Amino acid sequence: MNINTDAIDDAVLALLHLTLHDDSRAWKGFDWDAINRLHERGFLADPVNKAKSVVLTEEGLRESERLFKQFFANSDSKNR
Repeated sequence: MNINTDAIDDAVLALLHLTLHDDSRAWKGFDWDAINRLHERGFLADPVNKAKSVVLTEEGLRESERLFKQFFANSDSKNR
């Protein structure tokens, strides 16, 4: 099976938006390969440390919010 890692990375980045705290930190409880690819793409600061969270770059913050809205926001004003 061929896996679309770009789609996985986009989903992980969108889900990182859910755990944002302290302005730009998010819990790093996702697949390490995806986290490393997001770092290589410039969306995360270096994830290799003892912290249980990663720091999203300015670009990462913008893209995580955009992807979160794209994947998970309702198109109407009602909550489901």
